[in-house]
Amino acid sequence: MNIGNVKFEHIAFLAPMAGIADRAFRELCVQHGAAYTVTEMVSSKGLTMGDRKSHALLQMGGLYPCGAQIFGDEPETMANAARMCLQFHPDIIDINMGCPAPKIASNGGGAALMRNPQLAYRITKAVVEAVDIPVTVKIRKGWDEDSINAVEMATLAEKAGAAAITIHGRTKQQMYSGKVDYDIISQVKKAVSIPVIGNGDITDQQSAAIMLGKTNCDAIMIGRGALGNPWVFSQINAYLDECRVLPEPTVTQKMVTMLKHIETTIEYKGEYTAMREARHHAAYYTKGMRKGAALRREMASLEHFEQLQELAYRIAKEYE
Repeated sequence: MNIGNVKFEHIAFLAPMAGIADRAFRELCVQHGAAYTVTEMVSSKGLTMGDRKSHALLQMGGLYPCGAQIFGDEPETMANAARMCLQFHPDIIDINMGCPAPKIASNGGGAALMRNPQLAYRITKAVVEAVDIPVTVKIRKGWDEDSINAVEMATLAEKAGAAAITIHGRTKQQMYSGKVDYDIISQVKKAVSIPVIGNGDITDQQSAAIMLGKTNCDAIMIGRGALGNPWVFSQINAYLDECRVLPEPTVTQKMVTMLKHIETTIEYKGEYTAMREARHHAAYYTKGMRKGAALRREMASLEHFEQLQELAYRIAKEYE
């Protein structure tokens, strides 16, 4: 599969999740088979005003192909931000038009653009004209069930010069509840000639195959399904490429992966920040284990990496 001049060896991509898909997590997912990753979303206003946090979010870490995702509601500012992203050498600029978070949508960015297709078109066109690398757009099914307009948004994005569309098969109002709508993704695929990436409810090889089979999309993007589960990419690759089912990782393998993940996060962010983020990640790595609630309570008080190591060794010994 190609997006513009960017070629992908596989079709399982990591979604750009705010607060989750940082450099350490993206590196981990690539090591486990993710064919493409995208940075956490960056505010176009923040980036153009010199916000240091925005610069930190855009560190690619040598991961290629990798996209830089920006959000905002002003075409000129978005174009300027896209140009500034080029200094970090992304392969693709991705425009977020699907984030349902109130603090983003209430300020006109993210999924709020689903309510203003013409503004979305002008933003996409401005960004496409501002950079010489492919531009993609991430959208949702619509704002709510009374305004399903993903097909309109996708066709306008293609008209504006977008090289691919990612669609999450839920409305903004649904957030992440209910079930993904495969039919709307299929409709978008039929309506445009550029690649379409299906997103929503992909957690394993079977759900990946269902998404592909029901929508005919060109690639899939995994978000929450990768939390505490980076090996989902290698499992999907083996299933789609070789019809082979890889075994689930053992508890020991999960703990080793978790420690590697957090250790890398400490390298990039320092122990104080990384260990607070580790509490969230560790809950996913131990999801489904016996006494899970007690484990999560214990994790909520962890402050040092050595404490996490001790807990991981204990879990591996007790649960294996």
